[in-house]
Amino acid sequence: MEYSSIKAITPVDGRYQAKTESLQDIFSEFGLIKNRLFVELRWLKKLSKEANITELQELTTDEISWLMKIHDDFDENDANQVKKIERVTNHDVKAVEYFIKDKLSQHPVLARASEFTHFACTSEDINNLSYALMLSQGRDMVMLPTLYQLTDDLSQMAQQYKNNAMMARTHGQPATPTTMGKEFANVVYRLQRQLLQLEKVDILGKINGAVGNYNAHMIAYPDVDWMTLAQDFVEELNLDFNPFTTQIEPHDYIAELFHGLIRINVILIDLCRDIWGYVSLNFFKQKVIEGEVGSSTMPHKVNPIDFENAEGNLGLANALFQHLAEKLPISRFQRDLTDSTVLRSMGTAFGHSMIAWSSLRKGLSKLEINSAKMLEDLDNNWALLAEPIQTVMRRYGVENAYEKLKELTRGTDMNQKIIQDFIQTLSIPEDAKIQLLKLTPANYIGYAVEQTELI
Repeated sequence: MEYSSIKAITPVDGRYQAKTESLQDIFSEFGLIKNRLFVELRWLKKLSKEANITELQELTTDEISWLMKIHDDFDENDANQVKKIERVTNHDVKAVEYFIKDKLSQHPVLARASEFTHFACTSEDINNLSYALMLSQGRDMVMLPTLYQLTDDLSQMAQQYKNNAMMARTHGQPATPTTMGKEFANVVYRLQRQLLQLEKVDILGKINGAVGNYNAHMIAYPDVDWMTLAQDFVEELNLDFNPFTTQIEPHDYIAELFHGLIRINVILIDLCRDIWGYVSLNFFKQKVIEGEVGSSTMPHKVNPIDFENAEGNLGLANALFQHLAEKLPISRFQRDLTDSTVLRSMGTAFGHSMIAWSSLRKGLSKLEINSAKMLEDLDNNWALLAEPIQTVMRRYGVENAYEKLKELTRGTDMNQKIIQDFIQTLSIPEDAKIQLLKLTPANYIGYAVEQTELI
């Protein structure tokens, strides 16, 4: 029976499959097998170039090309063949080794090199490098480009809305005005910092045997400088070498990577909730999409579902990332298998993130600023000018400035006339008085525009 996404157990591969498609070749079982295959073949190639391994003839350019085509041409049929072998071996890495040996048997020269497949390796030598490659591919080819696109969207919106004054709300109450653009700029700056840190996380790997000491390597070939060879091999995979491990690479870097993604997702949860609030306040309208239904019973509704979807999936992603980051660096003695089963959930965590980021970008594209509503909000809150008035009064030595504005504004409906009449009574220089009389809630925005332009 042909697989249908409608029968998928998780929404990552079911309902939201279209949003996670870019992750499938990387974080699926297919992706893991293909990366294992790549590591095994590159290790065989590396060993063939070591002069002290005399029983293994150095491979020619044509032989290396034939060898690597096993990886380059690897497809779903090959992956299914590996899984068929695994049903017999009950060991996923050994199944890849047997698959390679079967392929090598078809080449007269490489067949003689067959026993150097997986030479001196423990399964974790192959697995840690395979997962490292998956994380490197996922971060650099999918995650970072997507997050930079999202950050660019927000940066453009910051410039678009830099002059749109709005009343801020601290503790949910009317507060000093800002601009909508400055609020987006704040988010952009936060994301930029975290993205730079995410880029710089070293992705580590090791290939040093059963407990990290090259024990079998040294016994077989004591004249080989295995530590240098191992470091060269890992770095040739564009990974950073970890020289001190047990049977497993300790996964600290994975925790660092996932904590970075958690921080990014937390920033985006904060953004989703704020935009949800601005939609509720009618500061943003949402473009009506032909045929879409907001409510099954209230025909007028256009709900902020994209931001709600994003918030929910960001929370799911972070729950998984948090567990992975806390669990993976812990292993009993030199190795236990709990990390193996947990690592397979990486793709689910990335999947929920991708769903969220896609929904967020879609929601942002549907927003339309409602500047009239924002200006109306400001015009209904002239008490916001209590802050600048009392600050100028303090400059010129007016006693109890704060208390006088508190008495004037608290619990009273303020309007332009009351505020300006009060300014006229002040014993301050005339130019300062004129400056205050020019103030409105809509133009009392400080350096909001200039700060936004710096993003």
